[in-house]
Amino acid sequence: MPEAYIVDAVRTPTGRRRGSLADVHAADLGAHVLKVLAERNGIPDNEYDDVIFGCVDTIGPLAGDIARTCWLAAGLSDEVPGTTVDRQCGSSQQAVHFAAQAVMAGINDVVVAGGVQTMTSIPISSAMLAAEPLGFKDPFSGSQGWVARYGDTPVSQFNSAQMIADKWNCSREEMEAFALESHTRALRAIEEGRFNREIAPLNGLDMDETPRQTSMAKMAELEPLAAGGTITAAVSSQTCDAASAMLIVSEAALKRYNLTPRARIHHMSVRGADPIWMLTAPIPATAYALKKARMKLSDIDLAEVNEAFASVPMAWMKETGFPHEKMNVNGGAIALGHPLGATGTKLMTTLLHELERTGGRYGLQTMCEGGGQANVTILERL
Repeated sequence: MPEAYIVDAVRTPTGRRRGSLADVHAADLGAHVLKVLAERNGIPDNEYDDVIFGCVDTIGPLAGDIARTCWLAAGLSDEVPGTTVDRQCGSSQQAVHFAAQAVMAGINDVVVAGGVQTMTSIPISSAMLAAEPLGFKDPFSGSQGWVARYGDTPVSQFNSAQMIADKWNCSREEMEAFALESHTRALRAIEEGRFNREIAPLNGLDMDETPRQTSMAKMAELEPLAAGGTITAAVSSQTCDAASAMLIVSEAALKRYNLTPRARIHHMSVRGADPIWMLTAPIPATAYALKKARMKLSDIDLAEVNEAFASVPMAWMKETGFPHEKMNVNGGAIALGHPLGATGTKLMTTLLHELERTGGRYGLQTMCEGGGQANVTILERL
């Protein structure tokens, strides 16, 4: 079977909500990483086959096929199409899968996969809120099939995070210790320059501005998101503004454009789980991926498991036995932000660079997604 190779990967810094990137239009934010990829790799811009971007809440500046808009805003060829993917938080990871599938099928040779999200201007669930004046409470109300199957149980990521914390015995103190470690790792990575190669500075910002100097005492002062619960803002991912992108090509393109591959897509899959629990899918999805890839978890050198809430990767580690020392080694979304549609390729960009820095061979990435889903991608560094 033909291979899909990663030639380049880049991301913007994560701008905190109302921070340094707050006033950058979504099209310009995404255009920035596309322009960097195009300039660095020397492929004529009219010879790209497609641009696939992940994005959630595609209204306002994120509407109208933001992938195509970003490409054009970058000043690149109007011959190249674009399409926008919504698999909730895994949207740009799914964009990588679609890009790799097109290359491996022999349909495309040069594809950009990425994502963009401007959570300052378009907060999470904006699309749902925009539909309320039209009489729609949420995507599920009014569906006879949904109610017959799941009843009136609220579909909420916050409920799910709390349910996971309760089921896997993740205490508030343990989750806060995990969150503190996320910030500590992120700040260390910044101090050591680990992100320098993967970040394309923008708007005067050359590094992530989301990590915080915090403490267990400060986190203990926060009120839970729900009465009687243990999930607080301190153990939740940060909203932010960011874009990320990867260049995925065929073997023919490597030769045609004299490119050097940095990694290949070793495995890609996506699985579902209970949508009410919502955020547990990375656990069965990881088991499924390893079985399909004929690998063991001990073969994996590094893992990125999105920190939507601390309880999610903590439960994943408890179920899989994977060591924290090899997961999210430079911090995660609690410290570095979760720009929804851009997070998939953001994490994969960091994973690729960290494999190169440490000399690791295999990296696994998974993340919980709305609807009770999880993508898994395994990279092999070359």
